[in-house]
Amino acid sequence: MRRRVEFTQFGSDDFKRFCREHNLLPSMSRRGNCWDNAVVESFFSSLKKERIRKRIYKTREVARAEVFDYIEVFYNRTRRHSHLGGLSPEAFELAAA
Repeated sequence: MRRRVEFTQFGSDDFKRFCREHNLLPSMSRRGNCWDNAVVESFFSSLKKERIRKRIYKTREVARAEVFDYIEVFYNRTRRHSHLGGLSPEAFELAAA
């Protein structure tokens, strides 16, 4: 059974203890600075919109495989990124090499 943990503040002692116990390094910036997580939030928004929204997976393994396919096959190799000049991450890296 999984234990559900809710934190009202990410700076709380409970959250810090949870991170320590699970070898996690929390990512926090000053209050009001939302830019530190903008990249990952953009990625998860794309993942939800382009692949998993309104889908119900039969098993966790099917869901994991779908997310892996999205990241490794589509997002990194095929999907064009405006901040990379319209190239996929793979094409961008190959062009820079």
